[in-house]
Amino acid sequence: MNLPRPRFITRTGTAIALALLLAACGEPRGTPAAGYHAVDIRAVDWGRDFRMTDHAGQARSLRDFKGKVVMMFFGFTQCPDICPSTMADMAQALNRLGGSADEVQGLFVTVDPVRDTPEVLARYVTGFHPSFLGLRADEQTTQALADEFKAFYAARRPAPAPDGDSHRHEDAAPYMVDHTRAVYVFDRKGKLTLLITSGRTVVEIAADLNRLLRE
Repeated sequence: MNLPRPRFITRTGTAIALALLLAACGEPRGTPAAGYHAVDIRAVDWGRDFRMTDHAGQARSLRDFKGKVVMMFFGFTQCPDICPSTMADMAQALNRLGGSADEVQGLFVTVDPVRDTPEVLARYVTGFHPSFLGLRADEQTTQALADEFKAFYAARRPAPAPDGDSHRHEDAAPYMVDHTRAVYVFDRKGKLTLLITSGRTVVEIAADLNRLLRE
C-alpha cells in the first residue's frame, strides 16, 4: 500500500506520529503507554469530536456516548482483510468484558460512503456485534473527519477506460481503499485517550478497555 506523507508532529513528540504512520502502513508495533498495551495519546489536541449519521439515520456525536468508553475505527465494508479482522477483534474484546460490555460503544466510520449505504452498514456492523454502529457522511465531511483524527485513506480506482469504450463506467468498477488501521479509543468523558495499533491481541484490547472503565 502507498505510504501516507506525515503531515503533522504534535507536541507529545514523535511517538504518536510514528504510531499513526505504522498503523497506516500495517506495521504491528506502536509505543505503548505505561500500564497500557495501546498507545496513550490523551495529550493530543486533535480528535475532539465527530458529527455523522449512524446506519439507522440518527445524527451522532461524542456527546451521545458520554459515560461510555468508545472504540472508533475507519474502514469500508468491502475491505477483504483488515476491516473484518479488526472489527472481529473489537467484538471479541467487548465480549470478554462480561457485564461491563454495555459500557463500551463500538463505532465503524466508513471511508467509502458512496458504496457503504446505511443498509449496507447496518448489515455489516451488526454482523460483528449487535451494539456496533456504522457512521457515514458525505465525502467532504468524511475527509474533514479523517483530517481531524490524522487518519489516512485513499481509493485505488481502476485506470480510465480507453477512448471509445462506452461500456465501462469507472464509478461502477470495483476498487479498494487504503486506510489507517488503528482503533481510536475515547474515555468516559469523551477524551481521545488510546490508539490501538495492529498486533494487539484481543486479551490486550480487553485489558485496556477494562482499565479505562475503572478510571
